[in-house]
Order: sequence, then structure tokens, then C-alpha cells
Amino acid sequence: MMNNITDVVKNLLILNVIVFVGVSLTGELSGIDLSQYFMLYSPLSENFKPIQLVTHMFMHGGISHLLFNMLGLFFLGPYVEKRMGSQRFLIFYLACGLGALLAHIGVDYIQYYSMSDLTSLISMDQLKSLMATGQYAGTGLGRNEAELLYQGLYGVYNVPVVGASGAIYGVFLAFAMFFPNMKLMLLFPPIPIKAKFLVAGIIAIDLFSGISGQQTGIAHFAHIGGAIMGFILVSIWYGNPFKK
Repeated sequence: MMNNITDVVKNLLILNVIVFVGVSLTGELSGIDLSQYFMLYSPLSENFKPIQLVTHMFMHGGISHLLFNMLGLFFLGPYVEKRMGSQRFLIFYLACGLGALLAHIGVDYIQYYSMSDLTSLISMDQLKSLMATGQYAGTGLGRNEAELLYQGLYGVYNVPVVGASGAIYGVFLAFAMFFPNMKLMLLFPPIPIKAKFLVAGIIAIDLFSGISGQQTGIAHFAHIGGAIMGFILVSIWYGNPFKK
């Protein structure tokens, strides 16, 4: 399935590629890691900067990450942009990215405050020292509690989020709502499947992976947040096409 490229999709593709190449080349040529400034850290982290709320949507963790997102935008984005119009599509894209980061940050906060009883006993620096020395006596924490707390807090404080995936999932969801019965050809396996079933399957896999803790290193709840924002906006602007 091919479609003529549209203005906003074209500019988003160019911007994402420029940022990826620029950050990569800057790191290789000068040793300056710009990604540390542009990736999104939790507001609980000392590495958080407000500009990251926007810049993280144009960062990617590798060429495969960039390729997956940009292929999705290239093939499906023009259909959604033509249906919405360029201005509304840009607002939609950015809003879905915002929905993704809110979902991710929300999960971070839930994870953090679910450990509030333990975090009141020890600071992050003390916890790092404790994990390094293994001297748990007098801390009020057992080994298992300390390891669980460290893993949870390390993720909140030090694991950033990058990528346009949340916004892309919003585009996927909008495409499935506008063109639910249009068949898309999978690469693996190479079979056609209706958009509504394909997108539902992708979101279901993300939900399962996020809840079960599988495929760590992927912001599954950010993907889901982008899709939810996409569903909300399309439903508000156009009604629920699934009912038609």
C-alpha cells in the first residue's frame, strides 16, 4: 500500500531523521552527548529539563527504532493527514506524543509512591551505597526489599524515554478508526490483515507486555497512552467511526 506523501508527514520525517543524524554525529565528532539533554527523564529525576517534554518525541534509541516509527508514519500518516487536514493532524500528532509521556510519567509516579513506605527509610544515594556494600543491618530493609526498591527507583531516576512511538501509535489508532476494514500487508508473516485487527493486536501486545513486565526497555504504557489520546481526539472531532 502506497500513498502520496503529505506536507506535515514529510516535515516530521525530515525532522526526525535530522535530529537522529545530528545527535549521532555530534557525539562521534565532538564527544558531546546531546541525547542526555533531549531524552525525557522523569520529573523526579535531577536530569529532567522542561524542554525534554518536546524534544524526546524527535529522539530515537537506534536506527531500528527510528526506521519502525518512520515507516509507520510514512505509510499510514498521509491517510490520516488527508482525512484531518494538515493543521489538525499536526496538533493531533503532538497531542498523542503528550498523551504518551503523561501515561509514562503517571506509571513512574505510581511505581514510586507504591514504594513510599520504603523510600521514607533511605535516600537514593544511601540505597546505591547499600547495594554496593551489601550491609543491610540497621537499615530496616532486607536484601529482597532493597533490590526491589533499587530497581524501581533506578528506573524512575535514570531510565529516560525517547522516540515518536507514542505519537505514531496515535496515528495507528486514528487510521484504524477511519479505515477499519482497509487491509494492510504484514512483513512477517506476509499476509494481509484488516487495520482494526492489526492495530488492536499491537495495542494488546503492548498492554500485556507492560503489565507482565516483559520486553523491558520499551515504554509500553507510553505507546498505550498515545493510542488512548488518539482515540479520544478522533472520537471528539469525528465521533466514533466504529459505530458507523
